[in-house]
Amino acid sequence: MTAAADLILTNAQVHTLESGTEGPQPDAEAVAVRDGRVVRVGAAYDIEFVTDTETTVVDLDGRTLLPGFIDAHTHMELLGRRIREADLGGATAPEVCLERLRTHRDETDGWVLGFAYDESGWGDARQLTRTDLDTVSTDRPVVAFREDMHLASVNSVVLERFGDEMPDRDVRTAGGEPTGVLVEDALDTVWEAIRADPARTREYLLAAQKRANRLGVTAVHDMVRNSHAPRVYRELDQTGALSLRVRLNYWSDHLDAVLETGLRTGHGSDRVQTGGIKSYTDGSLGGHTARLSEPYADAGTGSESSDRHRGEWVVSPAELGALVTRVDEAGVQMTTHAIGDDAIAATLDAYDGTEGDRHRIEHAEILTDELIERLAASDIVVSAQPNFLKWAREGGLYATRLGDRRRRESNRFGKLLDSGVTLAFGSDCMPLDPLFGVAQAVDAPTPQQELSTFEALRAYTHGAARAGFDEHRMGTVTVGHHADLVALGTDPWTADDIAAVDVTMTVVDGEIVHDERA
Repeated sequence: MTAAADLILTNAQVHTLESGTEGPQPDAEAVAVRDGRVVRVGAAYDIEFVTDTETTVVDLDGRTLLPGFIDAHTHMELLGRRIREADLGGATAPEVCLERLRTHRDETDGWVLGFAYDESGWGDARQLTRTDLDTVSTDRPVVAFREDMHLASVNSVVLERFGDEMPDRDVRTAGGEPTGVLVEDALDTVWEAIRADPARTREYLLAAQKRANRLGVTAVHDMVRNSHAPRVYRELDQTGALSLRVRLNYWSDHLDAVLETGLRTGHGSDRVQTGGIKSYTDGSLGGHTARLSEPYADAGTGSESSDRHRGEWVVSPAELGALVTRVDEAGVQMTTHAIGDDAIAATLDAYDGTEGDRHRIEHAEILTDELIERLAASDIVVSAQPNFLKWAREGGLYATRLGDRRRRESNRFGKLLDSGVTLAFGSDCMPLDPLFGVAQAVDAPTPQQELSTFEALRAYTHGAARAGFDEHRMGTVTVGHHADLVALGTDPWTADDIAAVDVTMTVVDGEIVHDERA
């Protein structure tokens, strides 16, 4: 006799997102779950046979049911900080940011912290300066982080206390005086000063987890550095308080500790696993620090032959090559931030000859045809952010930084998939919202950037699972897989605005962790 299910989700439009199931027509009507695993997928009538008095039956009233979203590139502590500190996202002008910071100042002591401002949508598109932030406070340190986290603006108090510890090249100046704008390595000093203790880290991670559950995210690949997050995640797992799966990608300065403690890719529990080693090559387009083969379009007159107008090497190619060799020989996955085409080429050079599989390139925003051909001939995973297409529209940030040709050739997801490259989607928390990212890819500015609804959803599920060696246990609605599922209030195949589709329910291991049914 077949054992009864613990949970049945029925009267749904089930899209398994398995290969070969593309299209607006659902694959099934119901899913049965037992002991946290999917045990049946099929017609509602057939699944009734695994129901008994102990089974929880949820009628989804025709809603769309998908595998849970897997965010392949997140910063969960940062997301928690944005929730708990001043959220500068969506601010339409500098003064809006400053008012939010002043409000937060009045509610807190110590550092005044704001996160996720994006000046590209402002009229004059200027970054915040020390002069701006001195209006928030002249006796407390104030920091406003740009959304990409490769640039921050600080007030005079921060510069007076910590300026001598920052590398001169990453402290922007005007007329020989610091403007308050910091990039890349200069931020390390600030991050060390505001590092959260374990209790505060727990508060941030729980806030981020709640947001992720609400958005249908059932697993994250979290990029961690100088943080108590790994400890806190494991404590939450031990106490049953962790309601999503976490793959920890450790920064390269943790490599010695990772190897000395015997951690390897895939080690851990069902909820918390070791991922790979993370490194930079370049910076960001917003901060003019992504490394390009051609100068920035807005670099200024006479910049064509100047190397410094093509961005920065945050980690040099030689240093990256040595790191990749060491990581690969240890049998650990490597994951490398590379945005500009020069940086991507250097990363591919470093990966050439490695023996490990599924090393990753994070972002890969500026790809040439030659680079795509090299990717297609490898088993490298491109871990990309479809939400970055919000900057690729006409007149947007990419047009300003890159010019129109490179804007149209950025983030070529369709071209990557057509070439056979494994594509994994994540958000980089800009914002953490899979359906926003899916909407950007489905309604992309150019055909080379565009994906179908199925392709975009699959990159946020199966593709992200494969990036974490997890396609055998998650990423599709498949018998034997973890019952990590998301129910949507509107069918994304027919929705006028995919980004506005509501997440009705999120299920992790057969447990309902978010439920907005009336």
